[in-house]
This record gives sequence, structure tokens and C-alpha cells, in this order.
Amino acid sequence: MSKTGSTLAADELAADTVDPVNQDATEKSATEESVEEDGHDSTGPEVDSGRRMRRVRTAVLVVITVASVACATFFAWKAHEVRSVNAAAAEALSTAQEYAVTLTSVSPGELDSNFDAVLNGATGEFKEMYAQSSGELRQLLVDNNAQAEGTVVEAGVKSATTDRVEVLLFIDQTVTNSVVPEPRLDRSRVLMTLELVDGRWLASQVDLP
Repeated sequence: MSKTGSTLAADELAADTVDPVNQDATEKSATEESVEEDGHDSTGPEVDSGRRMRRVRTAVLVVITVASVACATFFAWKAHEVRSVNAAAAEALSTAQEYAVTLTSVSPGELDSNFDAVLNGATGEFKEMYAQSSGELRQLLVDNNAQAEGTVVEAGVKSATTDRVEVLLFIDQTVTNSVVPEPRLDRSRVLMTLELVDGRWLASQVDLP
């Protein structure tokens, strides 16, 4: 074999021989080119999905937190309102019971103080009506030497807000006068409306339903 032939054979053998290192580099480069051509990595959709799920969970937690705070605030406000109404009802009920005794109790020697006490606990329409009729009523009591003592048998709140309360009272009134000297028991049902005026519960209306 000639030298030229041997050289050609060696060249062909070298061309057919593949360097493993160069082969890996070549394959890696091809893969990178393929990724660049496709525009995304094979793990891209999974990463995006995970991010979306985290954003959704965060949004849900924010909504739940806001809703919880709103509910807590609402129920706290309602609880405060209920406590305020209950406190108003209790105060008005106590005042109505005391005022009913004042209203149904008179003594011949204490008519002025009796009338002053009634007017002091009244307001609005009822106060005006009582003031207008007090002169005539006083004269009637004096002429008949009348005396009365009232007792609240039972009382309860019919309706209530923080500044207006209706109280239903059952009253026994023992009455004596010059015509009927023996004590007579009168029983009545009274619906009293009280209003909060300058921090005081005052009777604005008194009815016999």
C-alpha cells in the first residue's frame, strides 16, 4: 500500500471515530437550541400553575380574613345594641313602677308635693294635660277629702328602644273619701310610655287600655 493510501485510510478512520465528550456537548447544545426554538422549558407550565395556586390561596385567605373581621364587627355592634336596649328597658321599667305609685297615691295634707312629684316625672303631652287639669283635680280631692294609695302588682316591658320604652302595669289602688269612708280597692291596667330626656326617664303618655 502506498503512503497516500495509508493516509487516506487513517483520515477516514478518524472521521468515523466520535469523541464522547464532544458528543455530549453537541447533544446538550442541540437540546438548548430546541428549548430556545420552542420558547419554553418543559417545567414551565408546572411552575406557572404553582404560582397561580399560591395567588389563589392568598386571595382566598384575604377574603376570609376580611369577612371574619366584618362579621366580628357586626356581631359586636349588635351585641352592644342589645345590651343598650336591655339596659334602657330595665331603667325605664324601674322608673315606671315608681312613677305609677306617685301617680296613684295622694294625701289630703300633701297635695302640693304630690302634684309637684307627678309633674316632675312627666314630659310632653302627658305633662301638659296634667298641668291643665291639676287645678280642677286638686279641688275635687279637697272637697271629697280623698286619699289614695297605689301599689304596682305586676309590670313588664311591652316595647323598647334606647330612648323610648312602653311599660304595661297592673295597679291596685286603695281609695277612701268622705262619701265612702271604708277603703275601696280599684284595679287598673296602665300603659305608660317613657322617653329619655336629658338622662332621665319621664312619662310622656299614660293610658288605660
